[in-house]
Amino acid sequence: MKEKRIQTDVLCVGAGIAGLMAGISAAEKGARVILAEKGHALHSGRGRGGNDHFWCYIPEIHGPDLDLFMRECLKGPKLKTMQSGTASRVLRAFLEKSFDIVKLWDDWGIPMKYQGRWEFAGHSFPGDVLTHLKYAGRDQKKIMIQKALDLGAEIVNRVMIFDLLRAGDSVVGAIGIDTREDSLVVFEAKAVVLGTGCLDRLYPPPTPAWMPSIPGNLTLTGDGRAMAYRAGADIVGPEMPKRHVGPRYFSRFGQATWIGVLRDPQDKPIGPYVTRPHRVYGDMTPEVKGVYLEEFLKTGKGPVYMDCRSISEEDYAYMMHWMWHEGNAPLLDHMKEEGIDFRKHPIEFQTYHIIPEGKIWINEKGETSVPGLYSAGDESMGGISCAATFGWIAGDNAAGYARNIPSGGVEAAGLQISEKRNRIEAIESRKEGPDWREVNIALQQLMQDYAGVVRSETLLTAGLEYLKRMRKKVDQSMIARNRWELTRCLETLNLLDLGELVFSGASARKETRGLHIRSDYPLTDPVMDGKEIFVKKVNGKPLTEAKKA
Repeated sequence: MKEKRIQTDVLCVGAGIAGLMAGISAAEKGARVILAEKGHALHSGRGRGGNDHFWCYIPEIHGPDLDLFMRECLKGPKLKTMQSGTASRVLRAFLEKSFDIVKLWDDWGIPMKYQGRWEFAGHSFPGDVLTHLKYAGRDQKKIMIQKALDLGAEIVNRVMIFDLLRAGDSVVGAIGIDTREDSLVVFEAKAVVLGTGCLDRLYPPPTPAWMPSIPGNLTLTGDGRAMAYRAGADIVGPEMPKRHVGPRYFSRFGQATWIGVLRDPQDKPIGPYVTRPHRVYGDMTPEVKGVYLEEFLKTGKGPVYMDCRSISEEDYAYMMHWMWHEGNAPLLDHMKEEGIDFRKHPIEFQTYHIIPEGKIWINEKGETSVPGLYSAGDESMGGISCAATFGWIAGDNAAGYARNIPSGGVEAAGLQISEKRNRIEAIESRKEGPDWREVNIALQQLMQDYAGVVRSETLLTAGLEYLKRMRKKVDQSMIARNRWELTRCLETLNLLDLGELVFSGASARKETRGLHIRSDYPLTDPVMDGKEIFVKKVNGKPLTEAKKA
């Protein structure tokens, strides 16, 4: 296998919104920047199709009291958009910087105003402070890619980084594979920013024939979390599940973009918040309880429909405008082909499968607990607004850190590089054994059966033991017949690590909280209020601790 060596100051792993913003910020500070993307930067990540709302604090709209706005953001379901356990200082850093990013994007050509004004709507209860700015994000990635290139950042497409390299306590680079050619790629970097996005493919999707179903694609597998964990970084809240809702059997949520009311088959609203479509607030019922629609279906009271039939023509045009920018073009095309009109036909909605909420812990500078390693985006705080803002913050601080670090650190990681090369060659050289699909499907089934919607010590203990046995067998037998399958194999190995973190965190959280339901601990323990489960790799094993973030 050939080996390529690439040297830079700041390496951004992933060229989604977080990686691009980190790269632009670091390049503006004079750092040499490389963005490594396992797909293609133009089509990668959850933001590739666009977006239509940006969580932010604008003083001229919300008033001068940031503390009041923060309290509003911490109410109920809005907490789901944040890192599990986000400390107030991290939230404050995000909100203080968010308007600067809004103005930056507007200057770059991403329209952040609607008809000349700051337009807020969605993700808020009727009468509450509005926290999400509507913006036209259809071309956001194209614009940011050009900005990064103009500043001298280099984008390396179709290279999957699958592990970090360390020298002593610090990260000094990363190692990856070319997804097209038979070569290993070693990056020497003074600082690394992880921005590989959300975690899918760990639990079975609603449509078993398709491996993923969240609004991303096959490749969003929490790679950064797995790499950070193996490098010794703190992972927070891996046991906490997240459920979202959206059109049944489609893989794009966009719930806040719909102007309608969720109703049962008898046309009764399933929630108390709106009885008629409202373009500003929408129906917040599923944001209060993500599994509410699933419960309706299981008890025979469903299906549940998003009803936009009484929408005005003006509001219909408004909704179609934002649907396009939010990335729902495939859904709109399908509805047009099938002759479905939102103004005439209610659309069935469903609860999607479990998405683990575990994040890489960061501080207000975007730093992880490992020197030289930074994180942004869905890996640390969910949503495009957080990805953009903390991408910028992390890139800025990574560039500052890199100025004081000498080159050549990767030379101390020679043994790690040899071990990784040997693992790759072993997977490629095998002629018989399970491929990535077989392993991934078995893992999804195991996670669903033993760490699914209901958990207990006996289930978790048995599931973890099965997972360890599976991992041992997989390490000795999984095969890849080509570079595409090799990439999927490396993602699946990351998923096995992340599955172990779910079991460890769920076992440590001996209470029921949110969607983490322990049948043997049915009460929510007040002692755990404000605390999170931290998991760190110590002596090759996950060590858990409950503490404040």
